[in-house]
Amino acid sequence: MTALESFDNAERAAVILMLMDDAEAAKLLGSLEPDELQRVGEQMIALGDVDPVRIAGAIEGFVKLADDSTLPAHDRPRQVRQRMTQALGEIKADSIMQRIVPEGPAPSLELARWLAPGVLLPLVEGEHPQAIAVLLLLLDAEPAAELLSLLPPSLQPDLVERIARMRQVSGHAMDMLEDVLSQRIAHRFGKAALSMGGAREAAELINMAARPVSGVVMPAITQKDADLARAIEAEMFTFEMLFTLEPMEMGKLLREVENEVLVDALKGLPDNEREPFFAAMSSRAADGVKDEIEERGRLKKSEVIAAQDAVVKIARKLADDGEISLGGDDGEFV
Repeated sequence: MTALESFDNAERAAVILMLMDDAEAAKLLGSLEPDELQRVGEQMIALGDVDPVRIAGAIEGFVKLADDSTLPAHDRPRQVRQRMTQALGEIKADSIMQRIVPEGPAPSLELARWLAPGVLLPLVEGEHPQAIAVLLLLLDAEPAAELLSLLPPSLQPDLVERIARMRQVSGHAMDMLEDVLSQRIAHRFGKAALSMGGAREAAELINMAARPVSGVVMPAITQKDADLARAIEAEMFTFEMLFTLEPMEMGKLLREVENEVLVDALKGLPDNEREPFFAAMSSRAADGVKDEIEERGRLKKSEVIAAQDAVVKIARKLADDGEISLGGDDGEFV
């Protein structure tokens, strides 16, 4: 049940779950992601009476979906381990997984997957093209493409050709790449831990979590370390903070936001909260956006939040560049 991408699929899932007994339904619900659980739960509540026609339609829809779908292999070991753990417990599951899953990437290769392309670049500069090609294959597509673009143009065709011709990578080649990365990481960073975490990462984690998390976490941290709490608060940029921007700063922000994204971001707001955005526009532009909001069809809450997050990301960049101000000097929100 991985294809809960639309209202129809969520409704079908709700019908199927209501047909199951409690134990089986609980097992199935336990395999869903949080956003899927919310969407299916909402549909289960909203179902009302379900006649035989709707039941048959739900079953038929899932049969058709199974015919048209594939089970993705991405992250399969983690999925299998999770199910093994639920079935057998942590110790037995770990023992079984050690028997059936090949050893994962060596430490430096695994670490390389977490490094930004700009950090990886000096680690592979001057290295044999075959080693770089193997590394590019180990990275996710987006960072691999960015790293490729940062490498010398004269080297790029050779790398792409090697990747296209590559069918298998020997264990010896993997060991050589691991040795190279280990030496260069040690040379660049020494024995000190890499710079990870910090107030911004903590703030982003809180912002992405459900709203009650902030109400629980921040008072507890404030009680232990008020300075740390203020540092985190200074990084917790939310969409609501944009309401306090001065018209000139809001204008700078709006010039960087695509109109369609802005319309989606404002769609779920009451009129009084839209006003700071309209105040920074000309009357004609504001009227145009208002008309587009009215004409826009119904949006899922997740679509509105995604648009608002996109606006906040732009605001964050402008704040980092000193173009706008989202927080006070003392770290408290203003």
